[in-house]
Amino acid sequence: MLYTRNPYLQITVIILCLFILSCNSSNTPADKQIVEDPEHMDKKAAENIKAVLEYAINNTGKVDDSIRLNLSDIVNNFYSSTGYGPVWSSKEKWQPLADSLYTLIANAELEGLFPKDYHFKNLNALKNKLDTDSLARMDAALWTRADLMFTDAFMRLIKDLKQGRLQPDSITINKDSVTGKDFFIHNLNSLIETKQFTALLNAVQPIHKGYWDLKKGIKRFLDSMDRRTYTYVTYPYKKGDTKDSLFFIKTFQKRLNESNAISFTNKLPDSAQLNEAVKKYQKQKGLKADGKISTSLIKIINTSDVERFKRIAITLDRYKQLPEKMPEKYIWVNLPGYYLWVIDSDTIALESKVICGKPETRTPLLNSAITDMITYPTWTVPTSIIAKQYLPKLKNNPGYLAKLGLKLVNGKGETIDAYSVNWSKYTKGIPYKVMQGSGDNNALGIFKFNFNNPYAVYLHDTNQRYLFKNASRALSHGCVRVQEWEKLAFYIVRNDSANKRPSDTLRYNTDSIKNWIANKERHRIDVKNKIPLYIRYFSCEGKDGKIKFYDDIYGEDKVLREKYFAGK
Repeated sequence: MLYTRNPYLQITVIILCLFILSCNSSNTPADKQIVEDPEHMDKKAAENIKAVLEYAINNTGKVDDSIRLNLSDIVNNFYSSTGYGPVWSSKEKWQPLADSLYTLIANAELEGLFPKDYHFKNLNALKNKLDTDSLARMDAALWTRADLMFTDAFMRLIKDLKQGRLQPDSITINKDSVTGKDFFIHNLNSLIETKQFTALLNAVQPIHKGYWDLKKGIKRFLDSMDRRTYTYVTYPYKKGDTKDSLFFIKTFQKRLNESNAISFTNKLPDSAQLNEAVKKYQKQKGLKADGKISTSLIKIINTSDVERFKRIAITLDRYKQLPEKMPEKYIWVNLPGYYLWVIDSDTIALESKVICGKPETRTPLLNSAITDMITYPTWTVPTSIIAKQYLPKLKNNPGYLAKLGLKLVNGKGETIDAYSVNWSKYTKGIPYKVMQGSGDNNALGIFKFNFNNPYAVYLHDTNQRYLFKNASRALSHGCVRVQEWEKLAFYIVRNDSANKRPSDTLRYNTDSIKNWIANKERHRIDVKNKIPLYIRYFSCEGKDGKIKFYDDIYGEDKVLREKYFAGK
């Protein structure tokens, strides 16, 4: 029988063979290479390092089935600049720097880092083997892998200490990239030359006081850290859904059992047993033992020390997104902490409680500067509030705004009679402004601080000053209410006076503001020396050697934990 040759098939086969040959041209690194004379080990290791790096570069950092370099290109850049010689060992013995780096990786949590990110499991096994097995010490393949992992670990370590693991966002100020080879090569060469590990690591980290205060509290936190993984309890469950409520009780019982508050059996507890178990758990945690199941209780149950450590790591990385040096004077608002600080020469010159946005109307994170201040301001209601809250009620009662002390204003600034508007034709918004005149009952209180931002938010006083007594103060529509607004205003005015140039004419001082407020006069005050403002989200901080945690009020940390630290 005759077969017709298919030229296209032949070409395809040839291309496939060439592809397979090209893939195999970079051979898999040898698993074992015995060198009997220690004097020859470094030369053989250098040859291996070059070959293994070539393989790793062609295989997305993979060295073998258990080792993958995080920064293979950077590691290759370093070794190519030094002739590929081993860094962390010589003649079958560890260099002192290797012991220092190994100890640092083993205790990486003290830096807010995770040992597993720096090859700790593989380095630990490999180091133990090379330390205890005389035959293994003769294996150049093992010393090669150890050297590459140590170098890769060092590179990633200083990268994480310098810029963190979070991706830059819209408010990140320190956008400098340290991924260029010069940063890594310079620091490793400096370490090899000076042998000053601590000094080098300190030099790449932020200088912010809050960063180091937080780090000071980590050891104490770790010493008492509960590392167990607990059952997550989903709450609230769907009311009236029997299947959902039974699942809640089952998982809740399992979680209480993990804290030795109830026995876990196939039989679900009745309401009395559940009540007693909740009381027992509440007593363990120093909470009011009322036996009630609430959102706040479930939040505490679902907050483990493992998750808290990740919040420490996230907060440390947020410091790394700030500029290397902050301004001499600036205003700092920390939303989860519900406070405002005025920082002057690294000292807290003023502190105030604040009220920030509710979770559904979050206060935005931003960088700006105070541009002007207003005594007895008017309030223009945000369009989001008009659409969601006011419009539905106006359709039923056009007199609703007047009842709240608000007025309807058109584009010409004219007051409109709400009863003359056909409210039924509007669904998503209205072609009018809703405004509140100045006065003691104004929602903004009697003082307002303006700053440029695209969100139409500002700092201000409030006519609901009693709310500052609340522990949880995420209560506004997005603006930041400041309890010590008067002290803040006076600080800004005094700063303008202190920095006045001979050509400047200041038309205000603290006495002016006092008089305007006493007379209930509306004035706009231009700030000459604009003080930078940072609104941030730091859910923990160091105080007196301890770490204070705040509620993750907007779930910002939860999102970052799941994105960057899942499985750690």
